[in-house]
Amino acid sequence: MGKAISRDYRGRDIDVIVILENGFMFAADLVREIDVPVVCHFVREVLSDVELSGYPRREVYFTQRPVLKGRDVLLVDAVLATGVPQDFLVRRLLDSEPRSLKLAVLLDKPKGRKVSLNADYIGFVTASNDLVGYGLSGSNGHGRNLPYIAAQKGSKASRRGGKRRAKSVARRSK
Repeated sequence: MGKAISRDYRGRDIDVIVILENGFMFAADLVREIDVPVVCHFVREVLSDVELSGYPRREVYFTQRPVLKGRDVLLVDAVLATGVPQDFLVRRLLDSEPRSLKLAVLLDKPKGRKVSLNADYIGFVTASNDLVGYGLSGSNGHGRNLPYIAAQKGSKASRRGGKRRAKSVARRSK
């Protein structure tokens, strides 16, 4: 994936925006495989359930965004599932008029998509919702430090023995 991004941005600088917390480990490996100049920025999403006019609603907040007018931007996240948080951030980033804006994800879960958003760079496509490791935490907050991605204990995939190594994903997923 890093080689493909380097080819696509040859001769240009990239502003890489990493969505914390799930994306930090993948992003660290990915940017080391990109051989064009990179400036890193970090955002954190905060989900809070609120009620608006008697209806439940989930709001997404991001930390202050960088100035990106006329810049090439690569948004990096570990998982693209519903697409709602990434779509929200993409729309906000487009307000700052970047020259280009692309999305890179380690894992794509297209069956769960609630918005019309697709990644430009994808490591793996998966259907499992209960993944842990390589920056992804389990329901108890543990597991981010595992050097691979595995189905969380107790999930259907883990009972079948499903585990996929993610070490050096940025190098292998071209």
